[in-house]
Amino acid sequence: MLAERRHQLILRALRSGGPAAVTDLSEQLGVSPATIRRDLVRLEEEGLLTRVHGGAVVDEGDQPFAEVAEVRVAEKDAIAAKAASMLHDGQSVLLDIGTTAYRLARQLHGRRLTVITSNLVVYEELADDEGIELVLLGGMVRREYRSLVGFLTEDNLRQLHADWLFLGTSGVRPGGQVMDTTVVEVPVKRAMIRASDKVVLLADSAKFPGTGMAKVCGPGELDVVVTNGSVDPGTRSSFEDAGVEVVTA
Repeated sequence: MLAERRHQLILRALRSGGPAAVTDLSEQLGVSPATIRRDLVRLEEEGLLTRVHGGAVVDEGDQPFAEVAEVRVAEKDAIAAKAASMLHDGQSVLLDIGTTAYRLARQLHGRRLTVITSNLVVYEELADDEGIELVLLGGMVRREYRSLVGFLTEDNLRQLHADWLFLGTSGVRPGGQVMDTTVVEVPVKRAMIRASDKVVLLADSAKFPGTGMAKVCGPGELDVVVTNGSVDPGTRSSFEDAGVEVVTA
């Protein structure tokens, strides 16, 4: 059996039945446990699953925004405060989807800024702040994750420019690749990168390595990473080689 076909069957088994042991997958596919272990390593490197003791699990996709917003709030607030300190009044700022960008928006009240976003929770947070020029990107609504996506969002971004982008992520691979669990969000994130002078990745310690099946960008497209914890040596080296500043909140 070709490796690509095995990978498809492994992912199908995990999605249909939850966590699976190496021995079970070996019996189902008729290959050795060593082959399965190599497959799991490869699939984890691609962000398609997470290895656990004796087997693997797959990520079930994005949790609803309201659930994610309650996780690691103190860490996100520390990162948001550090990110906000980089800004000067009069600048333009792109805020990505996600809960850390929302925590950053809460830090911007009273500032004189232009904020551009596809994040509906950011829009709601800043809508009544008269000091902020607020630009809401168009697009299709992802209700569960309170964001706007699609070709309309991307078209809007081609007509705009920002001094800063604060980018969220589902995970950062050891080589410094920024990943996302939701494919439909990736073109919007890439369009945001193209529309910005400076790209700042907001990533708490759980995002190293985190999750994600789709690559958003490599380390060479980042300028700064703001995190609340230590970055593993391999990932830090990849950032440093690409000239990325790593800032600890």
